[in-house]
Amino acid sequence: MKKIRIGITGGAGYTGGELIRILLHHPFAELIFVQSKSHTGQFLSDVHHDLAGETDFEFSESISPDIDILFLCVGHGEAKKYLMENQVNQDIRIIDLSQDFRLLSNNRLTPAGKPFVYGLPELNRDEIKSAHNIANPGCFATAIELGLLPLAQQGWLTEVYCTGITGSTGAGQGLNATSHFSWRANNIQAYKTLTHQHLAEVNQTLNQIQKGFENNLLHFVPWRGDFTRGIFVSSQLKIKKDLIELTNLYKNYYKDHPFTVLSENPIFLKQVVNTNKCIIQLEKQGDLLVVHSAIDNLLKGASGQAVQNMNLMFGLDEAAGLKFKANYF
Repeated sequence: MKKIRIGITGGAGYTGGELIRILLHHPFAELIFVQSKSHTGQFLSDVHHDLAGETDFEFSESISPDIDILFLCVGHGEAKKYLMENQVNQDIRIIDLSQDFRLLSNNRLTPAGKPFVYGLPELNRDEIKSAHNIANPGCFATAIELGLLPLAQQGWLTEVYCTGITGSTGAGQGLNATSHFSWRANNIQAYKTLTHQHLAEVNQTLNQIQKGFENNLLHFVPWRGDFTRGIFVSSQLKIKKDLIELTNLYKNYYKDHPFTVLSENPIFLKQVVNTNKCIIQLEKQGDLLVVHSAIDNLLKGASGQAVQNMNLMFGLDEAAGLKFKANYF
């Protein structure tokens, strides 16, 4: 099979680095360029030190038209600006890892432009296969949505209370007070309580499946954790269905999805770090159900899911280049 020719812009950050790492070893991918304004001319391995000995690529200043797909790993608000300021051939497919095109009310660059399909494969696999542009989901959004999709499909969602903790890489590479090691170490903090930016896409997704699920029914308290990568979310709601029925529901929903796994044992973060998996566990006491979901924020929550979407867009095995073992120890 002819390899997919790939360009990356914004390749110096965490998601860009993980994307490069995946694509260098992807059996059907050919990396054509990696763009970075701040590191033009430097070797990729001088910025992403884990790539030492893996590639002699340098960061480029400009984009090449000789690609099949462009990954946008720029900051929120910068993807739309980049596409407006740079001429990207209309035949080039785009996967945007920012939040610029995730909402249906804002999923086109121009009113006449091609729409960005929300790239959650466990929900929109068929649409992704025929999409020209993909809006990659947010990391917290991915973890919450995968935990709740089977319930929404049945119309069983009631008022949901979510708590989630994320590692420091979720804040990006820019140094600030709460991402500095001396602040993070031995420390946690709630932030953006009930106002996190991913709530809009989560509510949009759940309402898409369970009509009438109102925005004020989902409450989310995110936490900053004293570790580098990973997300663990616990979502609580009332439901009268018994645990056996709920377990069968989740198993059936995800049986054809290679990266979302239901565990009947207690789950923990190290099971998913460095993988494209989401592992889910259900616990129930009386009428209260707790859905735990864990992902790696840089892989299933960003670059890994982006490659999963690319695989679907080009008719490849969904799991191609993404079969990683967790860093368990």
